[in-house]
Amino acid sequence: MVTYERLYDVIVVGAGHAGCEAALASARMGCSTMLLTINLDAIALMSCNPSIGGLAKGHLVKEIDALGGEMAKNIDATGIQFRILNTRKGPAVRASRAQADKQLYRLRMKSVLERQLNLDLKQGEVTALYLEGCELRGVELRSGMRYLSKTVIVTTGTFMRGLIHIGLNHYPGGRAGDQPSIGLSDHLKSLGFLVGRLKTGTPARLDSRSIDFSVLEEQRGDDPPQPFSFSASAITMPQIPCHIAYTNHHSHDIIRSGLDRSPLYSGIIEGIGPRYCPSIEDKVVRFPEKDRHQTFIEPEGIDTIEVYPSGMSTSLPVDVQIAFYRSIVGLERVEIMRPAYAIEYDYVDPIQLHSSLETKHIPNLYHAGQINGTSGYEEAAAQGLMAGINAALRVAGQEPLVLGRSQSYIGVMIDDLVTLGTKEPYRMFTSRAEYRLLLREDNADMRLREIGYRLGIVSDEEYQLFDAKRAKITAELQRISVTRLAMTDHETEVLSHCGLEDVPKGITMEQLLKRTEISYADLAEFDTVSRETDAKVAEQVEIQTKYRGYIDRQMEQVERSKKMESVRIPDELDYNTLQGLTTEVREKLARNRPDTLGQASRIPGVTPAAMSLLTIALKASVWKGAAHS
Repeated sequence: MVTYERLYDVIVVGAGHAGCEAALASARMGCSTMLLTINLDAIALMSCNPSIGGLAKGHLVKEIDALGGEMAKNIDATGIQFRILNTRKGPAVRASRAQADKQLYRLRMKSVLERQLNLDLKQGEVTALYLEGCELRGVELRSGMRYLSKTVIVTTGTFMRGLIHIGLNHYPGGRAGDQPSIGLSDHLKSLGFLVGRLKTGTPARLDSRSIDFSVLEEQRGDDPPQPFSFSASAITMPQIPCHIAYTNHHSHDIIRSGLDRSPLYSGIIEGIGPRYCPSIEDKVVRFPEKDRHQTFIEPEGIDTIEVYPSGMSTSLPVDVQIAFYRSIVGLERVEIMRPAYAIEYDYVDPIQLHSSLETKHIPNLYHAGQINGTSGYEEAAAQGLMAGINAALRVAGQEPLVLGRSQSYIGVMIDDLVTLGTKEPYRMFTSRAEYRLLLREDNADMRLREIGYRLGIVSDEEYQLFDAKRAKITAELQRISVTRLAMTDHETEVLSHCGLEDVPKGITMEQLLKRTEISYADLAEFDTVSRETDAKVAEQVEIQTKYRGYIDRQMEQVERSKKMESVRIPDELDYNTLQGLTTEVREKLARNRPDTLGQASRIPGVTPAAMSLLTIALKASVWKGAAHS
């Protein structure tokens, strides 16, 4: 084994969406960083749907951007269709989504990484960690090279012992066309990590020239498209429509006829698949009453004929794939360019992580992305960002950054993973967040920009833009709280058009805006200042005014829960010594090793009575420690 001469602060293993954010974060925080990947040409490759965002996932992307990450900027620069979902619903569940030009997305991210100071990119397959005793010193490659570092972040995606399935045929692969990572997961097992098996899949890629789009329903994006990044002002990429198609009874019969050759139903696939993104054969079997299933035919880019039928992932044999895709109206002559496949891969149970994403077994080792059992580019990128931040903080000798459940969706996701673990691919949903009215897409910068700037990831220019926006929001909220209507003829006419006839003279603009019939745009009809207010400022003013009562109630809930979230449980605490706990509770606490009382309270089976005993025990240990000192 040849040891490279340089000692890095951070080594990141894997250059998917988690690895890219991890490497950029640590490098931007001043750490010497190396990003290692099996294939430098597959950096940030969108191996499944080339899109970013969606329900709850869009929240994660906005939070990544607020903290100084790159994902939002990358999709803004390469997106070919942007839509805001749930526009008819409340602001808490509105979500941004964009279709990317798959190759441009990859190439731009690679360029950003290559131009980043403090960051080296190298190609190679990591097969083991390098330890001296119990101390992590770096990584070892299949090539015989050893690289040294103070910290290591593992972001292997679906590559660890990856196995691709198409019908009853299967072969090793990290994804179609790439070699898997062999050896690393066995090495992690040998170090005492609990390793499991998961499964995911992707649809076929179709030749758009063989599709009759004239009989399909066209779906265009928003006009004008709204950027993801808080730093962006407009989208400049050409925008392309998607099209909607549906399966039918004949499609479902074809799929059922091939189940005997499906690795999913013949017992060949061992890994557990994503519950909320099932394959088409799984949908047909689980929902036999449904006459059809919808698919969006989405372009893979501007300069390619390949399209992606979302929601149509499958591991059926290629001949069955051809038949069922061609049974769809508009796709009768469709040609498959790349067949659909399922992939099994190893993951490491995230219950073995601290909230910082540092492993409990080995200090200075961090896991992020699909190795933690998550699914989705956005979930991976958010974890990568946090792992990169915390590895850099560890190198600097500072306390880790742990975002709370009331601060961000990132905090909710990581807390779910490290507290509960997962037996199936974890996907973010708005329903997972108990404080979702506080955790909206629109206010991610208000929640997290300050933290990103303090860490050194957010630039001075970006922070100044944010600070100016925040000041304008504060000033406008103050202004409308004291500005009263004189009920002039023009004001009365505007309010009448809004369906309001009983507005008293002297009402403030704030009181008026609280009414469901009135929007901030209505104020602009008779108020010069409102008419000139920036759209993003106006949005914040309207939401904060209309939902203030609900927001205040959630803030009260947050304050009540803060005490438990801040009480740390010593790593060395022996739960077997605590009197009054049941055997089941002791076993769960010993297995999970929660970092705080708040985490302990969310472990299934840990009762309020057990929490009271644990709280008393911690207070007693603090008192004893103080008395001893």
